[in-house]
Amino acid sequence: MIKTDILIIGAGPTGLFAVFEAGLLKLKCHLIDALPQPGGQCSEIYPKKPIYDIPGFPEVLAGDLVDNLMEQIKSFQPGFTLGERADTIEKLEDGTFIVTTNKGTKHHAPIVAIAGGLGSFEPRKPQLENLTKFEDNGIAYIIKDPEVYRDKKVLLAGGGDSALDWAIFLANIAKEITLVHRRNEFRGALDSVEKVQELKNAGKINLITPAEVIELRGDAKLSSVVIQKTDTKEQIELELDNFIPLFGLSPKLGPIGDWGLEIEKNAIKVDNTLDYQTNIPGIYAIGDVNTYPGKLKLILCGFHEATLMCQSAYQRIFPDKKYVMKYTTVGGVQGFDGSKKEAPKAVVKAIN
Repeated sequence: MIKTDILIIGAGPTGLFAVFEAGLLKLKCHLIDALPQPGGQCSEIYPKKPIYDIPGFPEVLAGDLVDNLMEQIKSFQPGFTLGERADTIEKLEDGTFIVTTNKGTKHHAPIVAIAGGLGSFEPRKPQLENLTKFEDNGIAYIIKDPEVYRDKKVLLAGGGDSALDWAIFLANIAKEITLVHRRNEFRGALDSVEKVQELKNAGKINLITPAEVIELRGDAKLSSVVIQKTDTKEQIELELDNFIPLFGLSPKLGPIGDWGLEIEKNAIKVDNTLDYQTNIPGIYAIGDVNTYPGKLKLILCGFHEATLMCQSAYQRIFPDKKYVMKYTTVGGVQGFDGSKKEAPKAVVKAIN
């Protein structure tokens, strides 16, 4: 039985930052994640994708953000149960919880913080014959390492931010990059749409709209696709090395959806924005997995939610103690491993 102060389900950026905020309160954390490594989607799906809205970082790769968070929490010595899915939860008479994974690992904690991002997810796949035949043989649904596509002929399909962002990013890596979308209009950020248009005008991106892929061709490996123009029905055979349909992900809460939590549109409803507690006292939901009026699914919002959750968790664990918040610039950071980080003290000298 693994015992901890706060059991965090989900080891993405929000869950990792919660470890730091809990550590400042001298609370130990243990994290469960179905993925084999910490970082959530930032590690599993787009580690090389730049993120632009993290305060203090004009640009940071998703994987680097995870590495920085892991370094930030190292002195608080969190525990990890990775490659296992949180399956069942039991509330004991004393108000604490036992969470058991699909592999039977049991965890005991007075506080459970669900930071599962979008939950478990599967890529939305196009309805094409022989699709599974070419999966991992020319077809992929996520881009983990852009270098795989260096000097290759790559076809992207989609009209959202992922398709636009990767088209821009791969334009300087791939030998030839083609973007296909079934409409002339894109759903992504205006700035990204304009950059794609500029790259098209410069001959660095082939843009085919409105159109969609209707046929896959090849023997053991994908070698070409047939693209049909929506308006004229003209068909184009395009030779390529890789086809990456980016039609988004289908999020699912998985077993957590059966825990008696209040669910709204595949997200966990929290009672308020004071502490992000769910309808079950002692269980919190932070990050993309929760919903409330005015909710924004941003990493920086998840950091804020994690901070307030930890304050509430402390009061719940120690109802008779009054915690006085001290800024890290004043109190420093005292790690569980004995390390201490603090600002240098000013030297005061007497004036004669």
